[in-house]
Amino acid sequence: MTEASSTSTATASFGDRLAAAFAAHGRLCVGIDPHAHLLADWGLEASAVGVRAFGLRVVEAAAGRAAIVKPQVAFFERYGSAGYAALEDVVGAARDAGLLVIADAKRGDIGTSVAAYAEAWLTPGSALEADAMTIAAFQGVGSIAEPMRLAEATGKGLFVLAATSNPEAAAVQQAVVAGGPRAGMTVARAIIEDVHAFNQEQAPHPFGTVGLVLGATVALGDYGIDTATAVAPALPVLAPGFGHQGARVEDVDRLFGAFAPGVIVSESRGLLTAGPDGLADAVARRAEEVRASHG
Repeated sequence: MTEASSTSTATASFGDRLAAAFAAHGRLCVGIDPHAHLLADWGLEASAVGVRAFGLRVVEAAAGRAAIVKPQVAFFERYGSAGYAALEDVVGAARDAGLLVIADAKRGDIGTSVAAYAEAWLTPGSALEADAMTIAAFQGVGSIAEPMRLAEATGKGLFVLAATSNPEAAAVQQAVVAGGPRAGMTVARAIIEDVHAFNQEQAPHPFGTVGLVLGATVALGDYGIDTATAVAPALPVLAPGFGHQGARVEDVDRLFGAFAPGVIVSESRGLLTAGPDGLADAVARRAEEVRASHG
């Protein structure tokens, strides 16, 4: 990693850097998801060597064309320590190329355990240093207080799972909170309210340090989520589901309402199926479509 990139993470908030990335390259986030079938299609072996080559090719294709990449940690983790070494190389190359990196790690725990997860992904100079990470708050948003504080202190970001597109999620995320200050709200809505409250307590920035994962194929109203009322600072929203999963870029405003200004258009398979030779052109075209539809 370059000295300049380490310095910038210490001096600028994640919200400021996200706004700058949007302005420079738009809102497209390219997923780095080396599925076994994609590795085969790309002529790569299903190994740490293969996922490293895959990830570096995605970084090369995304650099200068998209704002953000999102490596899915699980596809590297399955190869053990060699997979993590490959991921370190991919993340480092992406950050050196000027891309924001969201580590799709979906970690969640309590106390010192969740703090250690955050230190792995958000500490400047860490081998796995990313610009943001996905995180789960099943034990309550208070359980991730330490990662939230670390993110704010180091200029990093968090994306908290709130309304996800897997069918199994609805029963939990639409459930109603039984007690406390969020009683009567859905779990998804309570997470959003707690995240917004944290962001409001921090120094003003265009976007908050802590954002949300809201699936683009989810009917947010079914989760008790108010999409009519704007909040400040704006909530960054990592929105998977575009492309292969069926969501359309031109529908961002309709799908997300007041959340639309912070939406990151995340796409993986719809781009990756273009293959190593066609990926750069696919990313460039998709990035332009996103800019044309939503700035």
